Amino acid sequence: MLNSLGRVVPDTLRGYTSATAYQSKNRILIPEKAVVTKPLFLDSISAIFDEYHISDGMTLSFHHHLRNGDGVLNAVCQEIKTRGIKHLTIAPSSIFPNNAIIVDLIIAGNITNIRTNYINGPAARPIDDGKLQGLLLMDTHGGRARAIESGDLPIDIAILACPTVDRNGNGSGTEGLSACGTLGYAQSDLRYAKKVILVTDTIVDKVKQIDLDGKYVDAIVQIDSIGDPEGIVSGTTKITKDPVGLKIARDAADFLYQAGVIKPGFSMQTGAGGTSLAVAAAVRKMMITKQIHGSFASGGTNGYYTDLLKEGWVDNLYDVQCFDLEAVRSYRDNSHHIAISASKYGNPYEPNPVVNNLSFVALGATEIDLDFNVNVTTDSLGRLIGGSGGHADTAHGADITIITTTLAKARLPIIKEHVTTITTPGEDVDVLVTERGIAINPRRVDLLEKMKNSNLTIMTISELMAISHQISGIPAAIKEPGKVTGLIVYRDGTILDQLYQRF
Repeated sequence: MLNSLGRVVPDTLRGYTSATAYQSKNRILIPEKAVVTKPLFLDSISAIFDEYHISDGMTLSFHHHLRNGDGVLNAVCQEIKTRGIKHLTIAPSSIFPNNAIIVDLIIAGNITNIRTNYINGPAARPIDDGKLQGLLLMDTHGGRARAIESGDLPIDIAILACPTVDRNGNGSGTEGLSACGTLGYAQSDLRYAKKVILVTDTIVDKVKQIDLDGKYVDAIVQIDSIGDPEGIVSGTTKITKDPVGLKIARDAADFLYQAGVIKPGFSMQTGAGGTSLAVAAAVRKMMITKQIHGSFASGGTNGYYTDLLKEGWVDNLYDVQCFDLEAVRSYRDNSHHIAISASKYGNPYEPNPVVNNLSFVALGATEIDLDFNVNVTTDSLGRLIGGSGGHADTAHGADITIITTTLAKARLPIIKEHVTTITTPGEDVDVLVTERGIAINPRRVDLLEKMKNSNLTIMTISELMAISHQISGIPAAIKEPGKVTGLIVYRDGTILDQLYQRF
């Protein structure tokens, strides 16, 4: 059947109808897992498999706070490979290039279904090639929390990397050799998985700061290293140095100011891409120049945001994940740097999630189309390169959602008649800022009225597409896709789009 975006979705699942349809539904919560009196202490990853009888067909979950430095998912995958366990579903909150071992497990049928919010690197390639026997389901960060808490994603065993754990099973992300900061993506797994294992390289008598409550922890495993905390910093979490990207960021900040968004008490978030982070820097400069104080910044945080907090330009940071080691230190030392769960961050059924209080969010795009639908999941050939993460959550919640991008990347136009894959629906996207001009979604009549006398270059998105074609030419149609390999799940559990085998 077709959903309201004109995309084919399975007849057996609910297709996306609108970004606000979920508001009429009641929140569903399964019971939290039973409280544990005293956790077991196990001596190896292998012992987890023996103690909890990990076997064919089970679902295992993980978090990604160590990002490209995580070693726990890899260690578990190696044990799965060694034991020859088959038909597993894995549910890591994200998958990174260092998780290449997943390739072997997909090809051998050890892993047959994957549910995640983001996938980049070698593990994506066998899925593109149609070698995953089941399906890849791509959630949003808030949508994953909703799925776990509602029972849509039942987890047999959550195996959670934790930098430091104490004798009572309490875990901390701010202490130890592998300190990575907040552990917001692990909170739903902790409270709703049938069994919860904390894997650590540091055990102490008592942690100073509790991020994972020991009453939910069934067992603790100490290994030599859970990973490399330097891996939380990657190329997608560094500000751009490209002059074109910096111009786009300045124009975005100017737009927000002229639209009346940057004013006392405003709140904000930017994506992890280089240009989006440059928007944060441009907004900070504007705040200092015009002496405007904000209320909060949120999301995955980094040094750009911790500077805002330290210098008093915002009152609080609400943090689901630390993107660099400066953010880790800030969370440890500053009481106004506040950890939140993925559910509190963006679960559409959470009462007043943080994303709903954002004045603006600035995000990136791989593609955007004439209806303002955005793709950050695949490239223009349909190959997996990322995923929503918090993209769709914040786009819906924020008062204004700005997409920042150049008109062409690698000689391919970014604006398409129809995006290859819909990650975020156009009704949640308000403004596109490029180096050649700014387009406002026609739905936002209020913004069109506010900006009609702006000194910024305001154009239609069709006009911007025409300019991009002058730069890059009109792209050739991509080949017809093969079988369905996965589904793009909107934050409320409805289906936005399908993923396909790419030859």
